[in-house]
Amino acid sequence: MTEWDIKKLRILRTLADRGTVTATAEALHMTPSAVSQQLTNLARQLGVPLLEAQGRRVRLTDAAHLVLRHAEAVFAQLERADAELAGYLAGEAGEVRIGAFSTAVPVLVVPAVAALRRSHPGVEVRVRETEAAQSYELLAAGAVDLALSLAAHAPTARDPRFTRITLLEDPLDVALPPDHPLAAAPALRLADLSGDPWIYGGSGPWQEIARNACEAAGFVPEQAHSASGWTAILAMVEAGMGVALVPRMVSSRASGVAVRVLAHDRPTRHVLAATRSGGESAPAVSQVLTALRTVAAQRTP
Repeated sequence: MTEWDIKKLRILRTLADRGTVTATAEALHMTPSAVSQQLTNLARQLGVPLLEAQGRRVRLTDAAHLVLRHAEAVFAQLERADAELAGYLAGEAGEVRIGAFSTAVPVLVVPAVAALRRSHPGVEVRVRETEAAQSYELLAAGAVDLALSLAAHAPTARDPRFTRITLLEDPLDVALPPDHPLAAAPALRLADLSGDPWIYGGSGPWQEIARNACEAAGFVPEQAHSASGWTAILAMVEAGMGVALVPRMVSSRASGVAVRVLAHDRPTRHVLAATRSGGESAPAVSQVLTALRTVAAQRTP
């Protein structure tokens, strides 16, 4: 029977994720020569070539991809085994590390942690504010146990490394200057603001969300100002510099602006949590997910 080495398989998976031997070595706190040696030994053990030269880089062979498909199932089962052992040894006690985007921290994570401190004081939660790309790198590397992000920023549901859990739909409202002519208009539509100056991010997913929502309503927004933080965006709206689409998670806490719920064509973003495949079964992680779902359900419009 073929000899399978979990440690070496993890190195191969990291190489598939990171793309180069040097990046793999940095992620695993190894030297590049040690990474190369371990992968050479793994290829010898399995009896198939795993890497082939591609200029100054290496490329995974078809055999390596076949090995990784099976290895993902092994890693998921090992996560489940770890989860069951954690439940046996610690019951509902344990530490859960969360990587979450900035808006989710005060609105979802903090209330969930407060509820857990009352109901499950043995569960310790450590929170780390992260960008979406970083949170999934940390999750894949085992540095966090849960990642919170927008669905638009997450890996696809077909990615075998992660289990995705939908938490809530977050509608987008319109923030207007308090003296805007439509601040009190009934049944406001996004198209009613087609002639206004708009404020949204200069690049990235939020720019796409804002532009796509306006284009779906029949117009291309004039971007008068660009900002990536909600504090800056709302300050400019309050000053009368333009209008902005704002997630309900933000608009519910906004002051100094007129927030209007769109009566028609209301755009929505989706917030989800993710664990490593199998990791959602860990008792402490499961308790945190339950608390997050409870908070999210209370916010459902």
